[in-house]
Order: sequence, then C-alpha cells, then structure tokens
Amino acid sequence: MKIQGKRRTLAAAAVTAALTLGLAGGAWAQNDTTGGNTTDTTSAGNDNGGGMPQIQQQGDVSYVSGGVGSDESKALQRAQGHWPLALRFTGPGSDFLADVHVQIVDAHGGDVLQATSRGPYMLVKLRPGQYTVHARYETTEQQRSVTIPASGSAKAAFYWNHQ
Repeated sequence: MKIQGKRRTLAAAAVTAALTLGLAGGAWAQNDTTGGNTTDTTSAGNDNGGGMPQIQQQGDVSYVSGGVGSDESKALQRAQGHWPLALRFTGPGSDFLADVHVQIVDAHGGDVLQATSRGPYMLVKLRPGQYTVHARYETTEQQRSVTIPASGSAKAAFYWNHQ
C-alpha cells in the first residue's frame, strides 16, 4: 500500500510540474512574440505601424493594398503621397471594392506587377515611366494609362457600376 501511495503522489507531482512548466512556457512565448513579416498579408500584427497593411514584394516592385477597415483606409490615404502610384477601386454608391485583380504593364509591354488588391486602395512603388494599369473586378476589366514622374506621384481611379 505504501508503494502505491508514493507512486500516486509522485505521478501527481510530475503532472503538476509538467502543467506548471507548460503554462509558464506558453505565457513566456506569448509575451516574447512580435508580429508581422512580409508574408503576413493582413494588417493584424504587422510591423509597419499606424494601421498600414504589410508591404508586399513582387520582383523589384513593392506594393500594399487594403483599406476595408477605417484605420487601414485612413493609413493608406495618408501614405498615398509617399508612393509613386495610388490606385482606388469603387463600385455603385462609391462602395469600396476588394478582390480586384491588378496587372501593371510597362511601355514595352512587359509585366511589372500582377496582384489582387485586398481592398479599395493599392499603393505601388514603380520607377518613373509610362505604364498601363489593367484592373479586373469580377468579369469586367478596365485600363488606365499612367505616367510615374521622377518626383511626386500619380493616381488612377477605377469605378464599376455593377456588383
């Protein structure tokens, strides 16, 4: 009987110690976690600050898209002047659109960017020059010619009258 009692006491102590260490380790890991990286395409946990979504990279082109939430929308609007190209996608009643496929082609017909906007705003870092922006929402495509100046920025707005 004494041996079984000691085994139960040791087993209970071992389980208690394991749980205590596991919970403490989990709490330590949570406190030590920092958020966001370039593969995180949401604004949650990003390291850009101010509500900005994560900056994405495709070749030598950087871009960011989003603006569905109020904080993210305001942050993207504030940042527009610091990016060579600002795109906006709206529908009937100025409704914001997301899931717009964007293709940017340079003056020689070469693909520069192919991405899907996660919200009504997309900001793109492009070299100065002439580009054509193709934007497709659902089955309807539009295009705009844009000139990126050596300093300053360009804007293009896309509007679809159906949803």
